[in-house]
Amino acid sequence: MSVQVEKLEHNTAKLTIEVPAKEFKEAIRKVYLKKRGSFNIPGFRKGKAPLPMIEKMYGEGIFYEDAANEIMPDAYEAAVEESGLDVVSSPEIDVTQIGKGEDFIFTATVATKPEVVLGEYKGLDVQKDPVEVTDEEIEAELKKAQEQNSREVEVTDRPVQDGDIITLNYAGTVDGVPFDGGTAESQKLEIGSHSFIDTFEDQLVGLNIGDEKDVEVTFPEEYHSPEVAGKPAVFHVKILGIRQRELPEIDDDFAMDTTEFDSLEEYKEDIRAKLTAGKEENAKAAMENALIEQVVENTQMDIPDAMIETQIDQQVQEFQQRITYQGLTFEQYLQFSGQSMDGLREQMRPDAVKRIQGSLVLEAIADAEGIEATEEDLQKEFARMAEMYQMEPEQIASMLPDNEKENMKKNLAVQKAVDLVRENANITEASEELDFKAE
Repeated sequence: MSVQVEKLEHNTAKLTIEVPAKEFKEAIRKVYLKKRGSFNIPGFRKGKAPLPMIEKMYGEGIFYEDAANEIMPDAYEAAVEESGLDVVSSPEIDVTQIGKGEDFIFTATVATKPEVVLGEYKGLDVQKDPVEVTDEEIEAELKKAQEQNSREVEVTDRPVQDGDIITLNYAGTVDGVPFDGGTAESQKLEIGSHSFIDTFEDQLVGLNIGDEKDVEVTFPEEYHSPEVAGKPAVFHVKILGIRQRELPEIDDDFAMDTTEFDSLEEYKEDIRAKLTAGKEENAKAAMENALIEQVVENTQMDIPDAMIETQIDQQVQEFQQRITYQGLTFEQYLQFSGQSMDGLREQMRPDAVKRIQGSLVLEAIADAEGIEATEEDLQKEFARMAEMYQMEPEQIASMLPDNEKENMKKNLAVQKAVDLVRENANITEASEELDFKAE
């Protein structure tokens, strides 16, 4: 195999990878052995027809695509290693030569890690937000706990109200025609959750069990399904059941029943301590983010588009996982939110760029300062993870492959770079600045 590297603008490169004809021929044979059982050739038992007969019947290139897919992953990986490029995107593949008796040639266009020219990253000025927990915030936390410990009670003597959890059937039409995803039976819906489009939920308030109604709504212009996007729709709805949440009293008994505390006052103090710790952590994170933004502003780098697209891919996957944990499919989320995949990706773009910029400058600082994660740092991380998952640190260490451990070391080094920037910053409390101005 041979590799040629062509450097392109904006930190992209094109690898031209040439695989000898002999290896391509062997890949064809491998594919033939896997797939020959699916061909029926007159005069041969199924799966026994020789390769030349299959090629004669279906064309010489019948196995070319599969053979290319057999070869390319390993060839690409070896080419990247040989080239020495620091690739930061998925490859854009283009086959330029394929045929029996010929070398198999394909190109892989990739984004490469951009050069980072650091500016100032020490002695930066930053404010830290003051931390204060109000009585209203404590009451809000108590309200959340109250709702979490509520129970649903069936309602039969009144119509639907805001906050009710109803069960309903609905069947939607656009221009009198049903559409995919527009019909459901025994669907649960919390009134006021805004899970459904437009004013759907508002129009159900006041209906009784057994009532039927045509609900008129309009789909958003950016709705993911083009057949209904921007169009008015009618949903024929039938109310099957109404339930409401019954909340417990917030008192000493509530504290004893739902927590390890013996009184409401002790519970409140615990809430205050946890809110304070959380706000302290958030204030620290906000301060660090502000510092990193300053470092980015002082830094020169040219981020390739493919690197951004790869970061967006990762964020979409993370988002899909979060949606799944909430009991929804990604398709259902798009339907209920009126969002499209293109719209979601565009919405994620600024954050993707910000993440890349922050990561690149921190890696550059770690390199400039010779910051590395030690084995002791790694063991502390294992211990932290072990506590989180209620396991032994040795179990965590044995489960992780070497490449994942190396990634952990890089992340720990990046965090040390954040610590270095913060420890060398000029930090003032935001409240101090306000007092100064008041004087």
